[in-house]
Formats: sequence, C-alpha cells, structure tokens
Amino acid sequence: MKSQKFTEVSKSFFVDPDYKAGLGELGLSSIDTVFSFNSGINLAKDNLAGHRTRIRFDIKSPPATLFLKRYESPPVLVQLRNWLAARRRISCALTDFAPTALLAARGIPTPKVIAFGRQGGFVFENRSFVITEKIPAESLERKLPSFFNAPSNSENLRARRDFIRRLACFVKTFHNTGYRHRDLYFSHVFCGDTGTFYLIDLARTFKPLLLARRYCLKDLAQLYYSAPAEYFSKTDRLRFLLAYTADTKLNKKLKTFIMKIKNKAKRMARHDTKHGRNVPFAG
Repeated sequence: MKSQKFTEVSKSFFVDPDYKAGLGELGLSSIDTVFSFNSGINLAKDNLAGHRTRIRFDIKSPPATLFLKRYESPPVLVQLRNWLAARRRISCALTDFAPTALLAARGIPTPKVIAFGRQGGFVFENRSFVITEKIPAESLERKLPSFFNAPSNSENLRARRDFIRRLACFVKTFHNTGYRHRDLYFSHVFCGDTGTFYLIDLARTFKPLLLARRYCLKDLAQLYYSAPAEYFSKTDRLRFLLAYTADTKLNKKLKTFIMKIKNKAKRMARHDTKHGRNVPFAG
C-alpha cells in the first residue's frame, strides 16, 4: 500500500498535497484559520466535551466531503490519559488517526486523513485538529444491507449469515492487531455497498499492556448491545461469536465467554434504561 505524504504549508499545519488547493479555496491554510472556520455544518451533540468541535464541509478540488475535528484547550487530565494510553506524548487530534497506517496494512480501512496540526505550550497542547474525508459507506446503526429488511427466503438468509460471519472476521482481524477500540458500537462500524467494512472514531483506540482480554470483551459487548433485536436474533449473535472465536460448537469455555459478554451488555442496558435511553439489543 502506498504511504500517504503530507506537506507543511504553514507552521505545524500539515496537508495532503492533493487537497491543498481545495482547502486553500476556503482559507484553510494555517492553524489559526482552522480554528476560526465556521462554514459547513456543525455536528454538535449533547455528550460532546466542551473542548471539542466537529464540522462537516465540502471542497471542490477534488470534490469531497470532509470532517474537521478540533480540540481547543483540552483539560490536562484528558491529555495525560491520552499519553498513558499511547505510552508517549501525543496530541488529542493525533489519537484520532495514530493507528490508521498499521490498521490499513492489516486490512482495516479507516477514514483518510487530509490535514492535521498541533499548537502547544512547553508541555501540554493548546489546540490541535484533524481533517478526514467521508468514507463511501454508512454506519451499521443507520443502515444495514437491504437483505435484512427483505423476506426471509433462503437467499436472504444466506446473505445475512455471510454478513455476520464477515463482520466477526473483521472485528477479529482488528483485535489481532493488538488494538482495542473501547467504543465499538454499530455507530462506529461502517459498511459500503460492496460489503467493505470500515472502522471510525479511533480516539480511544489503544494497545493495552494489561487486561487485553477484558477490553476485548468490552468491545464485543458493545457490538452485542448495539445490534438491534429487530434484525439480530439470539442465534445470529451466537453465529457471530462462533465465527469470531473460530469455534464450531458450544463448549464450556465458549459458554463462559458468551455469558461475560451478555452480562456486560445487561449492565449497559440497566444504565441506559435508568437514563431513559433506548436499548437496541433488547428491542
């Protein structure tokens, strides 16, 4: 795979040369202009931290939809946690794309990085940003392949089972890199029209030195939790876990593994029910 090149067009502002002109047409050529940029659609949401902003916008050269993530005056504790997880000093923006090259090499597509930058003090950063390109896919939370809504004939059933198997293999391939996502809901797994899976929102992704299996279970519980009961039966969930573990039948070890995932999902459900939120896997 060809490695991506970046050019420093101004101090600490790095951009893919293919997108330099398109960003320049919008005045995006420095960190100052990035943090004063207010065009496009603000993707604010209730649970977004105060030091973070997200904007979706379009450029003409080349034609593309881009996403800008900005981190301004991030709390010291947040930065320290990032450094601890990465085991090095790292900007908040860099956490969003630090693993992308390794993941791509292992067959895990992620959003393409267009530009990034950091402005810091002596030790801690003042602000940082990353711009990524929209991937040609939709999240599993928003859109499942058409055969999930189609009649339950033999052809559609085979297609659903193949989808579940491929999703399990995709997640297993991701975990085999040593990384854990820690936010692995259906909203962060995308699927394109050709069936290609993508992984987004990597800000919390890390390689644990300890408790790797615990974080693996957490990822799987989040997937289990966010798979809507309307489309995924208990048998489908079992098929997923059998494909993930490469087991052909239920044994004692697998039963224990599944029970831990289900118990974690139930704890998540109790928390969300308490706060009046929908519980997807419970219908």
